[in-house]
Amino acid sequence: MFNKLHAAARQVDSIVVGKDQQVRLALTCLLAGGHLLIEDLPGVGKTTLAHALALSLGLKFNRVQFTSDLLPADVAGISVYEREKNGFVFHPGPVFTQVLLADEINRATPKTQSGLLEAMEERQVTVDGVTHVLPEPFFVIATQNPAHQVGTFPLPESQLDRFLMCLSLGYPDAQAERALLMGQDRRAMLKQITAAMQPAELAAAQRALREIHASPALIDYVLALAQASRERGLFAEGLSPRAAIALLQAGRAWAALEGRDHVIPEDIQAVLVPVCAHRLRPLKSAHGMALASRDLVLQLQKSVPL
Repeated sequence: MFNKLHAAARQVDSIVVGKDQQVRLALTCLLAGGHLLIEDLPGVGKTTLAHALALSLGLKFNRVQFTSDLLPADVAGISVYEREKNGFVFHPGPVFTQVLLADEINRATPKTQSGLLEAMEERQVTVDGVTHVLPEPFFVIATQNPAHQVGTFPLPESQLDRFLMCLSLGYPDAQAERALLMGQDRRAMLKQITAAMQPAELAAAQRALREIHASPALIDYVLALAQASRERGLFAEGLSPRAAIALLQAGRAWAALEGRDHVIPEDIQAVLVPVCAHRLRPLKSAHGMALASRDLVLQLQKSVPL
């Protein structure tokens, strides 16, 4: 079943050219059962990546454009009184899907952002006291614009912690951008994608991660990384236990995609930055400047021996 994930990755790579590593990490995030945050400038392929992933894996896809006037009910759904039934009837919102693209999530108000918390954590939505279970698998891909752009609201730490990984696509290199300019329109290419696997097969692959072995020594390594993040004086707060669990789960998914039935330290190191950097807030240095979280996470990795 993991071979089919590789086939899906190849299809996505043909659409989002020059971003093989980011596509591999996005698949790892999905396989691990987490959610993905993509932070970058508009126009670098964030939406295209989300749509291509959904099509390649045969998953139902919905997109919500987050704006300052978007309400939680616009995402979750609303109960409407219907005279014929003499009562309120729930009308599901776009969150009732398998892949939800929350486009430019940080353009919505904190109230609307928080409306996704229950869906992302519990895989359910509660409206008017009634709980509605979301489809499986359920995968949120949120994009956010850089914080310095006009009209953005910063994501709170509790929201960031719900995302297993955070990626940045960045500008393509010259060769990849040339291929984009000379090739077909990406939207036309999306219509040519065929599903490499079915949702039930993806759900089975996610369950199969439980069989990927993590030795006591490997778990000690994950614990050492978490402990070092709390003690080394690099960050305002260290990694939470939930973050450590996320790191191990992402490592299992990376190992599975590598074709192994056990996790090695290199698997943890491959996913360390995308899993941890967005969860950690750097302390300012003596000169009043804060290093980027990504650089500090790499520094943290070097400081913890295998």
